[in-house]
Amino acid sequence: MEPQSETKTVAGVSPQDCNGKIIEFAWWMKKQGYKEGTVVCRSKLLKVMVKRGANLYDPETIKDIIAKQIWSEGRKENAVNAYSTFLRMIGGTWNPPIYGRIQKLPFIPKEEEIDALIASCAQKAATLLQTLKETAARVGEVWALQWTKVDIENRTLRITPEKGSTPRIFKISPKLMSMLLALPRKGNCIFGSYPLRGYRTCFTRQRKKAARKLGNPRLLQITFHTFRHWKATMEYHRTKDILYVMKLLGHKSIKNTLIYTQLIEFDDNDQFVCKVAKTVKEASELIESGFEYVCAMDDAKLFKKRK
Repeated sequence: MEPQSETKTVAGVSPQDCNGKIIEFAWWMKKQGYKEGTVVCRSKLLKVMVKRGANLYDPETIKDIIAKQIWSEGRKENAVNAYSTFLRMIGGTWNPPIYGRIQKLPFIPKEEEIDALIASCAQKAATLLQTLKETAARVGEVWALQWTKVDIENRTLRITPEKGSTPRIFKISPKLMSMLLALPRKGNCIFGSYPLRGYRTCFTRQRKKAARKLGNPRLLQITFHTFRHWKATMEYHRTKDILYVMKLLGHKSIKNTLIYTQLIEFDDNDQFVCKVAKTVKEASELIESGFEYVCAMDDAKLFKKRK
């Protein structure tokens, strides 16, 4: 009896055959309900491995190629997951290599850096970033926002979740509402019906231009997901309520939220911006801009916000 191989093998498979199979794989993932980003990422990883000499029907060549790459542990883990998914499609099995993803603390910029980047971007990008800043939503959730999810009268946005999160509703500032309403309406989606991955390149160009213009290379570290990290960190520092932050982010497990308790250590020498309000309208605008009430003096009310 011939020994069983780890999966089906096909001798003399050409890269062209493999590329055709990858196209079939992408369509299979789409039919299985995988997110667009996952379909694109896993298909690309398989293409890279085939280009570098791997045979999709020979798991050992996949292992060799992954091991030789100067990739992070996380990327190698993604490559293993991509091939495991491919094997599910063709009914194959393998003994996957083990790569441990190294957890890193995310970069948290200052609020003035975030605001400077937003101010430097074009109308559409600025509106997208302001939405990310105020809601802490994933960029895919914001990109999929439809006009029907905007309540102009109550100034709210309803977020349809992705990645197993929970649905959320957010009160937004008058500033963001004005930015949203100023966008041209070209369809049901606020930001456009084309794939997000195409817009990432546009944002990268605007971010690079802003960093050069403002002389601040730290802006280059700000990604769409940075806004989610920043908002969660600030809200935990403000409330010290990890369950509130969990609900804000739409997490179903508190384990995913606990990282935000250790991102920034604020000390007693933190600096604040102080604002004075003499009318109810002025006080409302300050609160909507993130200022916290401190006390009343004479006929005025004092508010503060961390720099």
